[in-house]
Amino acid sequence: MKINLLVAEIGSTTTVVNAFNGIETNPVFLGQGQGATSVLQGDVTIGLNEAIDDLCSNMKVDKIEYDELIATSSAAGGLRMTVHGLVYDMTVRAAKEAALGAGANIKYITAGKLRKSDLRKIKETKPNIILIAGGVDYGERDTALNNAELIAELNLGIPVIYAGNVENQEDIRDIFEGTENELYIVENVYPKIDELNIEPTRKVIQSVFEKHIVHAPGMEKIRDMVTGNIMPTPGAVMEASQVLYDEIGDLMTIDVGGATTDVHSVTEDSEEIARIMLSPEPFAKRTVEGDLGVFVNMKNIVEMVGEDKLMSELDLDEPALDNLIQHHKPIPLSDLEKRFVEVLAEHATITAVKRHAGRLKALYGPSGKKTIAEGKDLTGVRYIIGTGGALTRLSARNEIIEKITVSNMGTDLLPNKEAEILIDNHYIMASLGVMSKKYPKTALDLMMKSFGLR
Repeated sequence: MKINLLVAEIGSTTTVVNAFNGIETNPVFLGQGQGATSVLQGDVTIGLNEAIDDLCSNMKVDKIEYDELIATSSAAGGLRMTVHGLVYDMTVRAAKEAALGAGANIKYITAGKLRKSDLRKIKETKPNIILIAGGVDYGERDTALNNAELIAELNLGIPVIYAGNVENQEDIRDIFEGTENELYIVENVYPKIDELNIEPTRKVIQSVFEKHIVHAPGMEKIRDMVTGNIMPTPGAVMEASQVLYDEIGDLMTIDVGGATTDVHSVTEDSEEIARIMLSPEPFAKRTVEGDLGVFVNMKNIVEMVGEDKLMSELDLDEPALDNLIQHHKPIPLSDLEKRFVEVLAEHATITAVKRHAGRLKALYGPSGKKTIAEGKDLTGVRYIIGTGGALTRLSARNEIIEKITVSNMGTDLLPNKEAEILIDNHYIMASLGVMSKKYPKTALDLMMKSFGLR
């Protein structure tokens, strides 16, 4: 069978392929296949071919040929980055937001001048990209230049992005000239006090990811197979969320996965909260909770919730719960296994969203009590979207998401109860994010169909 477009999502535990036709006319989602991601076998194309075979079986065809193949990847930890800035609450935080928004997995962050221990940790981290920031435009210069010189001396042969004080750009070029590092210079992520400018850096990070896709064994072969874009999977979900925002307005997307739980929000601060906000937040924000996954990091959630509470919620005794934990599968099959993942997903969802959201705080001074706001304001969110395996395949997916708003103790800047829940029923949001780079209208149409809005 000949199809227009095949999109591969190479995840940490599973590889999914989605097939589409009518890309430039009347777009149709044809079907999906999946296989186990084969990083441990030394070649991720094994899992990709297994997923394609599963797709053929699901579509009841012997063979699939395609005009285009594009992909997203979070295999082997995804896009590993280190971020180095001047002041943590200013340029470092801005650089971090840009990196996370692009789908990066930030492994190490520093503020101020790098020390020998920092340089050692950078080498041990083995990042795919290093991001250097620091100083508002025409402000402090020395810290970023010092850090650039030390990183250049490491000569790690990886891409380096400079997104700091514009006055340093010529010096930065001189510093990295002759090294094996590929240098990218972009606009300052924090050009003025209380002003974030993360989009230019985010776009460059995604571009660098695609050019230097070497994050898992066999990814070089994937690069040869792919005819179009490759994006980090979380970056693709953010891209899809931003495309969707232009159509339906303020939203939050939750992706509960096997290894992490990612939260993406695309929303403006309310006028009321903006007046008392201590520092700016990005319009499009992503957080990744590396300890909240329903398979790889399942035991982290078990420890966080407590076995006694889990036994109560699942109506199990201790031996039965221990057996369930010991034989936990990436894809649950029995009713009990599915209920277990639902409980894990519920706790992962609520915890991740609360970490993503801002909160109100009371300060007491000579003039009395004053209320301030810190973090991302989600009170204006009109739609909460569930994507990823857990929130698209579990029967209790809506009930899990509904518990976000009722979990508010009064100080969290969470969506209100009027927010509408949308489910990515076809589990294709990441695929549509990478598709939107070339076919934005088609991606939006398929997204709306997956949510049942068209």
